[in-house]
Amino acid sequence: MMAKKADNTANIGFEEQIWKAADKLRGNIDASEYKNVVLGLIFLKYISDKFDQRYQQLLDEGEGFEEDRDEYTCDNIFFVPESARWKMIASAAHTPENGKVIDGAMREIESENSKLKGILPKNFARQELDKRRLGEVIDLFTNVRMAEKGDTRDILGRTYEYCLSKFAEAEGKNAGEFYTPACIVKTLVEVIQPYHGRVYDPCCGSGGMFVQSADFVTHHQGKIDDLSIFGQESNPTTWKMATMNLAIRGIDADLGKFNADTFFDDCHKDKRFDFVMANPPFNLSDWGGDKLKEDPRWEYGIPPEGNANFAWMQHMIHHLNSTGRMGMVLANGSLSSQSSGEGEIRRKIIEADLIEGIIAMPGQLFYSTGIPVSLWIVSKRKEQPGKTLFVDAREMGTMVTRKLREFTADDIGKVANAFDKFREGTLEDEKGFCAAVATEDIANQDYILTPGRYVGIADAEEDDEPFEEKMERLTGEIAKCFEESNRLQEQIKRNMEAIGFGF
Repeated sequence: MMAKKADNTANIGFEEQIWKAADKLRGNIDASEYKNVVLGLIFLKYISDKFDQRYQQLLDEGEGFEEDRDEYTCDNIFFVPESARWKMIASAAHTPENGKVIDGAMREIESENSKLKGILPKNFARQELDKRRLGEVIDLFTNVRMAEKGDTRDILGRTYEYCLSKFAEAEGKNAGEFYTPACIVKTLVEVIQPYHGRVYDPCCGSGGMFVQSADFVTHHQGKIDDLSIFGQESNPTTWKMATMNLAIRGIDADLGKFNADTFFDDCHKDKRFDFVMANPPFNLSDWGGDKLKEDPRWEYGIPPEGNANFAWMQHMIHHLNSTGRMGMVLANGSLSSQSSGEGEIRRKIIEADLIEGIIAMPGQLFYSTGIPVSLWIVSKRKEQPGKTLFVDAREMGTMVTRKLREFTADDIGKVANAFDKFREGTLEDEKGFCAAVATEDIANQDYILTPGRYVGIADAEEDDEPFEEKMERLTGEIAKCFEESNRLQEQIKRNMEAIGFGF
């Protein structure tokens, strides 16, 4: 069957098209459970496409190696058994057995690829999943082809990320554990600048930090192989999502052998990293701090049992190498809290000259919470020792829905540019936006790191219009508004009288 033109291009609408088709399929299945169905299907199509591409190359070479497993694994391509290839799934698209065929394909692929063991969803045969609509979604994926704007991996990779964001929107307050808004991740990445080296995220969710780091490298003419990716995630479903999200992007990562609690089972205990980035759960109270009081990670003080914010921070600092740089998202309370020893821990970290910058972000950026957050930029080797850059971005961003704000590319560029100039020593303070502040001045503010204390308030724009002229102009504008209001009232009265409802 011929594919429609819109189905086999990498245009920006493709992600939304997939989402709308997949959302029809959902029926009564909860969004938190259903995302595994959609994301699993995207992943299955991706690995099948990559296999088919390599299969055709081997076929063209004519050496008879197209079924040789090693010819795929040596190129980091997952081997797909014949009965699990997409053509088999496509041929069963409009049969009642389509779900069973997909589940069987998932099991076979896992059995052939140890990296995927226990990772792939196998819940397509369930009764709640409308098999007719599942067939329609299979058709849509079948029609994804190589296109001018990017290869299939790029199309499906973008679609995977788009669907993650839509699931986060659907799940609301429960979404934070697997998805950090892309604009926040991009801001961290542009400021941290992970060009090459070892990158680590101790609570990696679905792997967004790694995806954006890889994108940053490729956009700066580097290669994904310039990064070594390490992560950890405690939620088993989210850990599987991260594995699939990275695989679909061609990113090789060490996320540990299984999901695990970072504080109690550090998968990378003896490793140190060039870059650390994370969005840990805000103000986590039940984290087991009472059992870890003697932990060597608490170099700057024992974090309180009722809040893990400074436990996450110290864990991340502990994993930095001698020149490492890190960025993390924290609730704003950590900037000024003095309770349970947090103020003392913050003071010691500041006195150790580790805080390179603080960015106060605008509200309403998260699907999951309205809590205002800040980005902490930490460096083991600051380019401006004894100084910290404060950026107040609370008034920046654009509302994209009634409840959700987005930090735009221009906003991200402005913040990243301020850090570039700060590191070069050429930054000029801008009232209401940024200021480079000496550590002794921070000490004078009781080691409180709220950017508003240091950047001040932007000067109001000068108004050189004379008062008399302004009042005359405004009075004239108000008079016109009154005239229009009276005219509309009369029109409404006439219309109501015409249908027998005069007043």
